[in-house]
Order: sequence, then structure tokens, then C-alpha cells
Amino acid sequence: MFRLWAKTFKNNKMLNDMVVEDAGTDTRTHKIFHAIDEICTKFDLGHPIWLDSTVRDFQLHSKTRNGDNYQQNPLYPGQFHRNHSL
Repeated sequence: MFRLWAKTFKNNKMLNDMVVEDAGTDTRTHKIFHAIDEICTKFDLGHPIWLDSTVRDFQLHSKTRNGDNYQQNPLYPGQFHRNHSL
């Protein structure tokens, strides 16, 4: 049995939560991806884009790290960006 608990907070107060349960025969990685999709739908969030490198990192280390190459939103004037050229 796989369970993932999702919560949203505002000003240190929990606004809502949900638990996604999956007793299927999928792999652990597929269960997590399906649970995250369900949570995003329920909480009206954008669905994440899973790059091949992200999936490999997650399968190896049970976590991912998002760097500059994962940025989806354009930078606005005044935002700091590590790889800017002078």
C-alpha cells in the first residue's frame, strides 16, 4: 500500500490536505507520479514536467534537485539569475 499526504499552508496554518492511496501493482516511481498528478488536479496546480534526467535521479536517489535548466517561467527584470552574462 502506497500513501502520499499532500498539504497546503498559508501563514503557518494548514488550509487543506488530502491523502492519495494506491494499492496497485505499478512501480513505486509510477505510483508517486500518478499521486502527484492527482494532487495537482485536486489543488488546481500546474502538472510538473518530468525530464528523463529527473526521473533517473529520482529512481536512484529517491529525490530530485531542480537547477537552472528546469526553469519554466521567464526571468523578469530585477530577478537574480546565476548564469547571466556580462
